[in-house]
Amino acid sequence: MTQRHNKQIDPEDLKVSLLACAGIDEAGRGPLAGPVIAAAVILGDGPDWSEVNDSKKLSESKRERLSAYIKSHAQAWALGRAEVAEIDDLNILNASLLAMQRAFSGLSQSAELVLVDGNFSPDFGVLSYAVVKGDQRVKAIAAASILAKVTRDQEMRDLHQDFPEYGFAQHKGYPSAKHLSALQQHGPCSHHRTSFRPVREYLHGNRVEGV
Repeated sequence: MTQRHNKQIDPEDLKVSLLACAGIDEAGRGPLAGPVIAAAVILGDGPDWSEVNDSKKLSESKRERLSAYIKSHAQAWALGRAEVAEIDDLNILNASLLAMQRAFSGLSQSAELVLVDGNFSPDFGVLSYAVVKGDQRVKAIAAASILAKVTRDQEMRDLHQDFPEYGFAQHKGYPSAKHLSALQQHGPCSHHRTSFRPVREYLHGNRVEGV
């Protein structure tokens, strides 16, 4: 199990610049298929971060534009991931925390403080706090949410090319009515999370596509 803690903090109580912290968020905890992707970002002073916001509050086109801006202007950024097999083996929470650790490890420079969106933070080897609704309160976490979301959405569009019957390009693996109907008709493919109950219900007695 990934080591984690639930130490939380109000960002307003911090005595350091939030732009010098590493912000971390993930995308893909809720879907029935595909990996979970995490991003770590150190924004740094200088660039204009006023448009950076929680990825869920942005249009797809604005997310993609801001993703490119963050990558070219942030002091450091990196991505991490946990694959479907890891999600099924570890559970989605521990897999998400593992992806976060991998993202932090990939940064080109270290940070003395890490702020993570949500209720839990994994062990990074440096001081870290969980921030509830952090993607709405800390610019670095919001930036990480954008990078993670844009990256994962593109992966699901790519996956759609190999498995068009599931409609991954539209719902990105989330349990939409169309996705559940496709699962009932075709059974799961090799990119579905068999530990998730809606997938498991269609697994028995159905051939797993792509295996």
